[in-house]
Amino acid sequence: MSDATIDAFQKLASGVYLEGLAVDHDRDIVWYSDVIAGGIHGVKPDGTPLASFNPDRMWTGGVLVNTDGKLLSSGQGGILWNDPETGRSGWLIEKIDGHPINGINEMVPDGRGGIFFGTNDIEMVIAAGEPRPTEIYRLTAELELVRLADGIGFSNGIMFDQDRARLYCNDTFRCTWAFDVDADLRLANQRCLLEKADVDGMALDANGNLWVTGFRSSHVTRLAPEGTRLADFSTPAGSVTQLRFGGADMRDVYVNSVPSDGGDTLKEGGEMTTRDSFLFKGRSETPGMKFAPPRFALG
Repeated sequence: MSDATIDAFQKLASGVYLEGLAVDHDRDIVWYSDVIAGGIHGVKPDGTPLASFNPDRMWTGGVLVNTDGKLLSSGQGGILWNDPETGRSGWLIEKIDGHPINGINEMVPDGRGGIFFGTNDIEMVIAAGEPRPTEIYRLTAELELVRLADGIGFSNGIMFDQDRARLYCNDTFRCTWAFDVDADLRLANQRCLLEKADVDGMALDANGNLWVTGFRSSHVTRLAPEGTRLADFSTPAGSVTQLRFGGADMRDVYVNSVPSDGGDTLKEGGEMTTRDSFLFKGRSETPGMKFAPPRFALG
């Protein structure tokens, strides 16, 4: 039997197309985004709804919690921050090389107070056109921007394993990339770990194994650090866009589920209005890897 078996799922929330997902361990809140209906929304682990932010902002693909509890959200225009306590907000980054940012997708802490992130071509997503290649960047805690890789077809889920000095990034319609990370947090030795045409979100468990979601897949693909395929992780009906671990023992599993044809509907410019995308909570026998949050000095 797989050690990734879920005993049961609890439905916590719904939306049109749920994507970004973050667990606020200090407040015991789960934050998620809806890329079509807009906004970031918070719920308790039992599904009790809490605050919502940015109701008119679509295409938020990633959510992170800063060390001071403020939320970082990616998307069109860059990375926005929101303070759940005061309601204040502002931009962490909105330009690259002096130009307005087209889009940013997923983010992950770099272990030194900053983040790694991948860009995406939201302009072409909205136009249902062929997305242009994207890049991977590092934003230091001091707000220095460093370009690390380019030529990524469509950057998506991204994870950093500090112990193994390895960065992983999903290239949505192509594969899961792995990079070695040097002492200066530069990338080298790019290689493909998983060829799959719907790689979406990503998480790491405590053993360094990758959990890769797919917008056409009702299971999570699990890979050992070097790419060996492990037993799949079954999820509720539909497809899964993102996954995060939480709880005191890091064995709670939160997944965003979408209709099985939802990702292709978005890709082809189709309209989505039905609230049949869900945030689920389950359990895993394998705990997740917990990350130190970024330490940006926000206003």
